Amino acid sequence: MRSLRAFGAREPRAAARHAAALLAVSTVILLVLPAFYESDGGTPALVVHWIGVATLVSAAATCGLLDPAVLDRWHMGLVLGLGSVVLIGALNLLTSDVSAGSQAFYAFPVLWSAVHLRRPAVVLVTASALAADLMTLLVLLPTPAALADFVFFGALLVVIAALLVRANRTQERLVAALQRQLTVDSLTGLATRRAFDEALELALDRPVPGGTALVLIDVDSFKAINDTHGHPVGDDVLVHLARVLRGRIRSDDAVLSRLGGDELAVLLPGCAREVAARRAEELLEAVRAEPLALPDGSLVALSISLGVAHLPRHSRDRRGLYTSADSALYEAKRGGRGRVALAAV
Repeated sequence: MRSLRAFGAREPRAAARHAAALLAVSTVILLVLPAFYESDGGTPALVVHWIGVATLVSAAATCGLLDPAVLDRWHMGLVLGLGSVVLIGALNLLTSDVSAGSQAFYAFPVLWSAVHLRRPAVVLVTASALAADLMTLLVLLPTPAALADFVFFGALLVVIAALLVRANRTQERLVAALQRQLTVDSLTGLATRRAFDEALELALDRPVPGGTALVLIDVDSFKAINDTHGHPVGDDVLVHLARVLRGRIRSDDAVLSRLGGDELAVLLPGCAREVAARRAEELLEAVRAEPLALPDGSLVALSISLGVAHLPRHSRDRRGLYTSADSALYEAKRGGRGRVALAAV
């Protein structure tokens, strides 16, 4: 299944929209072409011409009306690319047309594929265009002239397709890097506030049995650690704390996030109030049990305060959940720190 996806569109919606527009333009060109060029292909060429017009109209309507995701599952992009190559080759062959203008039509499917399809599909469409062009030239021209034309135009198609594929890959890497910056905290590797908010919104939109629990975590005396050992050690504390907490939290049923500074959060969808409180106690004990080792061999004992709040299954009060957890956190800090406080029901 994964191998088939390699022949799909990079962005199905944009691919379908641009395909519909390109097919409509191609239909107009094919309709008006006989007014400027008289074919000597006779009836077969005329039949293929009108079949081509009907095919383009149908394909444009399909791309414009059907769900792009469905079209992508049918590999419509690859079908359009290969089908266009076949149509262009058939018309060129039947009309005995080997002009630069007739060969230029191969650029339409190749360029569209290079912009919208994944690399294996681009390679397949480009290779088919090259094969169709070479076959037509060899049939209609002497071999030396056919090869000369093919080398020039084929090289042009390959270079353009390769440049577009490379540009798309660079863009995808940049988008992936930007997406990672938006969702992963660069220091701790935890989820960012943005990613956490999206996860919380999703959890409240799709409630599961048990409700949703939120645990807010604050490092006790973090300012004192920075003042005593320096800010680099403060960063080490956050990295160490993230590692300890990550070792106690399963990523498939919870979201661990750095909200900012030394404030962390654990989102627990489908978690009952009592279970969330128990898991918060486990996190507290885990942090106490693993002090941070400094380069000189000394240890920095760490402590955290935790506030736990819970929403029942059918509630979507996101602000209320966070406010309750924040109030519980401050209650834990006022109560002496290094403890878990549970928000009132």
